[in-house]
Amino acid sequence: MQVDPGYLSKLQDYYAKHQVIPSYTAMGKLWGISAKSWVASCVTRLKEEGYLKLTPDKRLRPGARFFERKVAHAPVRAGLPDAALEDGYDLVTIDDYLVKLPSKTTLVRVKGDSMIEAGILEGDLVVVEQQPNANVGDIVVAIIDDEFTIKYLERERGAFVLRPANKAYPTIRPKDKLEIFGVMVGLVRRVDR
Repeated sequence: MQVDPGYLSKLQDYYAKHQVIPSYTAMGKLWGISAKSWVASCVTRLKEEGYLKLTPDKRLRPGARFFERKVAHAPVRAGLPDAALEDGYDLVTIDDYLVKLPSKTTLVRVKGDSMIEAGILEGDLVVVEQQPNANVGDIVVAIIDDEFTIKYLERERGAFVLRPANKAYPTIRPKDKLEIFGVMVGLVRRVDR
């Protein structure tokens, strides 16, 4: 039995709104199916395909593939227009794409405009892989004089400094101690219409 892709989409939208997988009865209403056996068959298929799984207490929850998103095969040009996108696409989850070590990954919300020339804007979520070391040129979240900041890690006269990506801000030279909290590995931005 092939599950209608629209069923999964409706289930994903429901989950995004309510943060829970609905009951079988609610799924039937969501999908416009009155036969409980058909709903049960669809759920079984979604479990087999990895979109849903059971918790230890037998409740449905999202499976590994539930959060997959389509990525078009053809990139979109930011320069001159190109031929239309082809129909093909791959599936990825944001975690698979951005998160190598879940236990060491933190999302940090950006406040301020000191990194705008690096494309990091106020309100963005920076994906940070926690680690005590970084390379010169990395964008890091650092603790300097007991405060967190996000900047480029640079070296100046043998000492580490933090350089902003906005000419309106000065380079930060630690008075006491500079500690690396982690290295930026990605960025998430919601664009409101």
